[in-house]
Amino acid sequence: MHSMNLMCHEFVVAVSFVACVAGLLLLWDRKQPKDNLEETEKILFRMSFSYWLVYCCAFGLEKLILPDWETVLMSVKMTIALSYFLTFSCVLSLPLHKFSVRQVEE
Repeated sequence: MHSMNLMCHEFVVAVSFVACVAGLLLLWDRKQPKDNLEETEKILFRMSFSYWLVYCCAFGLEKLILPDWETVLMSVKMTIALSYFLTFSCVLSLPLHKFSVRQVEE
């Protein structure tokens, strides 16, 4: 049962890796944003996708590293944790940014 949950999590991470690449491609445009607020939103979205992409890569790398390489494995685990928390902070910043912009307009 435990291996089934692990396989499911690995599948979800693999699918989210593809979704992050697609999201970054969709956000990549050459024209300049109309205003500073729109630019800030795009930057926060890009940061969220980029940090989650780092999480997915580090998660996959963790599965490939041999258990004997303790220092490398520890640094990959720290990268996983850091990118997870940075993604969370960017996702949390998006609605807070919209809320602060709405307050300034009123």
